[in-house]
Amino acid sequence: MHTDEAGWPIKTREIHNHHMDSTIWNDFRFRDDDIVIGTYAKSGTTWVQQIVSQLIFNGQAGLEVAEMSPWLDLRIPPKDVKLPAVEAQAHRRFIKTHLPVDALVWSPKAKYIYIARDGRDVVWSMHNHFANANDLLYQLLNDTPGRVGPEMPRPPADVRRFFLDWLEGDGYPLWPFWENIRSWWEIRALPNMLLLHFAELKADLPGAIRRIAAFLDIPIDEARFPRIVEQCGFAWMKAHATKSVPLGGALWDGGAGTFVHKGTNGRWRDVLTPEDNRRYEAMARAELGEACAAWLAMDSFAFDLPQAA
Repeated sequence: MHTDEAGWPIKTREIHNHHMDSTIWNDFRFRDDDIVIGTYAKSGTTWVQQIVSQLIFNGQAGLEVAEMSPWLDLRIPPKDVKLPAVEAQAHRRFIKTHLPVDALVWSPKAKYIYIARDGRDVVWSMHNHFANANDLLYQLLNDTPGRVGPEMPRPPADVRRFFLDWLEGDGYPLWPFWENIRSWWEIRALPNMLLLHFAELKADLPGAIRRIAAFLDIPIDEARFPRIVEQCGFAWMKAHATKSVPLGGALWDGGAGTFVHKGTNGRWRDVLTPEDNRRYEAMARAELGEACAAWLAMDSFAFDLPQAA
């Protein structure tokens, strides 16, 4: 990771593909209280967006979270449309990214939250996401002018085949997985960075919400906290998915409820072979190191993040 003299990450490259245009960050004008929510993809992004929205707006129902919290580096709509819309927001902004750290512009004043999930769980959620996407999603990704690189293909019906292609192709057909995890793990000790695990939210949602609130310097209104917790729960989010899913779920067969699918881990256990799992785990250790690989693989735990050396 390249850093400046003060130790802050420096952007060293651009990433373009069927989804992304990282150059938008070069023109984004930060505010000191901005919140950036980072993930690889299908790792709890929407969940953290919901939590942050509930904390900012103190348990208000009916928030249009997908509209309020855009995926900034998604190339659709283009940056000349997206940037003015984000600039016009008057509330505390909370923005989503799927980029590795070295493709971002880093603000020392903003707050960054990164949430990660076991790669096998990521793939199972991703397969549901793209297998149930309709023609409109693929048309937008593949036919909108400005795409760099190959088209986004439809996934095979066999989820194990999809997983093996993803593993051998390092994130195919999306973007590299290991470098994304590794880049955020490496900066976990920065004072404006919070590292979360999907399993932490599942194991203790109220505790995770309080931890996020403390990091964002948002005081908890105890009278409204039970409502906040309820509206950040999976059942509530699935029932109100049109508010948190892009375009209200219009890009998926079955609508927004397909996007907010099951929120469960371990569905791969009955599908992947022992050899498949050994290959994944060996690759995780080689790419991430023992400490990060062990942390990423946790299903549920009393959260105790290993600190940077």
